[in-house]
Amino acid sequence: MDVVVVGLGVGGEEVAGRLAEAGLTVVGIERDLVGGECPYWGCIPSKMMIRAANALAEARRVDGLAGSAEVRPDWAPVAKRIREEATDTWDDKVAVDRFTGKGGRFVRGSGRLDGANRVHVGDQVFEARYGVVLGTGTRPSVPPIDGLADTPYWTNHQAIEVEELADSLLVLGGGAIGLELAQVFARFGVRVTVVEAADRVLAVEEPEASEIAAAALRADGVEIHTGVRAERVAHDGTSFTVHSGDRAFSGEKLLVVTGRKAHLEELGLDSVGIDCTQRYLPVNERMHAAEGIWAVGDLTGEGAFTHIAMYQAGIVVADVLDHVRRMKGGPDASGTASVMGGAAGVVSAVGGSMSAGGSAAAPGSVPVADYRALPRVTFTDPEVGAVGLTEQQARARGINVQVGYTDLTSSTRGWIHKAGNAGFIKLVADADQGVLIGATSVGPAGGEVLSALVVAVHAAVPVSQLRHMIYAYPTFHRAIEDALRNLK
Repeated sequence: MDVVVVGLGVGGEEVAGRLAEAGLTVVGIERDLVGGECPYWGCIPSKMMIRAANALAEARRVDGLAGSAEVRPDWAPVAKRIREEATDTWDDKVAVDRFTGKGGRFVRGSGRLDGANRVHVGDQVFEARYGVVLGTGTRPSVPPIDGLADTPYWTNHQAIEVEELADSLLVLGGGAIGLELAQVFARFGVRVTVVEAADRVLAVEEPEASEIAAAALRADGVEIHTGVRAERVAHDGTSFTVHSGDRAFSGEKLLVVTGRKAHLEELGLDSVGIDCTQRYLPVNERMHAAEGIWAVGDLTGEGAFTHIAMYQAGIVVADVLDHVRRMKGGPDASGTASVMGGAAGVVSAVGGSMSAGGSAAAPGSVPVADYRALPRVTFTDPEVGAVGLTEQQARARGINVQVGYTDLTSSTRGWIHKAGNAGFIKLVADADQGVLIGATSVGPAGGEVLSALVVAVHAAVPVSQLRHMIYAYPTFHRAIEDALRNLK
């Protein structure tokens, strides 16, 4: 066997499939569902839920814009779409067949290293001639709150799979997943309460983004309590109560979304001298975790995003193929550029495709990871898109910071949009270098507007050049021009 891939989530499936298409003999090992979190409990079904909830919100905005509308939410078609269109009722046969159709061998089970080139799956042992790729992802990290473990709490899995909505929902965690799901359920009539230990929701983003997101959810009827650390959880058979000091919050269901963790202790990493007590598996710029071992995706701790897993997968594919060429005595890194644009990306369980990722590389070179322009989007309404450093992060690094800000509601497009037009553009520039090092785009199309800012940060486009671009009128992205004008 040439390569063994342990974990066929988004990144692992991409690596395994493309290496098999390149002619290597590949074993792909997955204990759960091929494709991982994204197509079954993450990106795809959650955004179907968000799309449905946003349609309800837009219908409610007809009043004052175009007459009047009566809205009657119905969860049944949403649940049906998730079952039938997104997940095949959480069956990965299509994904498995897709991998084996490329020439790979699939094994269901948990893989464990026994040295750099040997993987055990139950009674089976696989020897990897060229190396092992780990893509086992992460699982929900449940805090050690007194009483919680003994209750039937939800993670995002149960929230995505729900067939009938509860009357009320407690959400423990005010990050991206918690806010997205809280807003969805609130728009379908569920009474939602968010409890967050930090002093604001979306604490990793700009404070201005936290304020707008919190205001939007409150407008949808969500109660938000920040600076509240849960101390005890009780369940009486019909409802949950979260206790914090002399305060208590109740709900029929409890959704716990307080982060995720890689379970390194399950992978046999000690057999290759890697510390298994770490939260994530550290890798270098070519995704090497150790000699002959690569890692990809959420496991690496570089961001729990499908686009990061796909980006890293492109690097791993190129590096593994270069490693194979060198072991066979061929020229180093020849043909790498063609590898990067090769096979199509990971596909959802019923055949919908997401584009493949890969790091840019000059012909004849192996690409290396560059996370300076890592984009991230929280798909609340309004959307919160961000790239690079926040203002606080930049100042903490001692950078001579310039900040440019403009409110979206004051732009022509925001004024035209009217209902649901909350948002802003915030730019963070390195004044000494004259380039953007971070940006946030909040608004009705915040994630789409972000793309221009990602290019600017990634390519280090001079601010002077950005100021002399032509921005189409009247668009949301034209607000970038105003933010540039306000840099100070």
